[in-house]
Amino acid sequence: MNKLRVSRRRVDRNQAEIVKALREYGCSVQHLHTIGRGCPDLLVGINGHNYLIELKSDRRSKLTEDECRWFENWLGQVTVASSAEEIINTILPCN
Repeated sequence: MNKLRVSRRRVDRNQAEIVKALREYGCSVQHLHTIGRGCPDLLVGINGHNYLIELKSDRRSKLTEDECRWFENWLGQVTVASSAEEIINTILPCN
């Protein structure tokens, strides 16, 4: 009998406050951190635009090996941020 391996993905300590701030700003936010394999932590939408966001606890945090591979293979937009302010500054030019 095959057993599914359950893996718990770590949530960055700043994720809850960032999600709250983005929602207050008017964004829709979908958590993606449970997907794993380097997939970014959040999908953020506002005014018809979508943004993939990889959260880090602080600016000094580095990408994991899986995240580096995912970023290298992804042909679309992806941003690394450690605060709601950084994310909002990323999405402002389109809104």
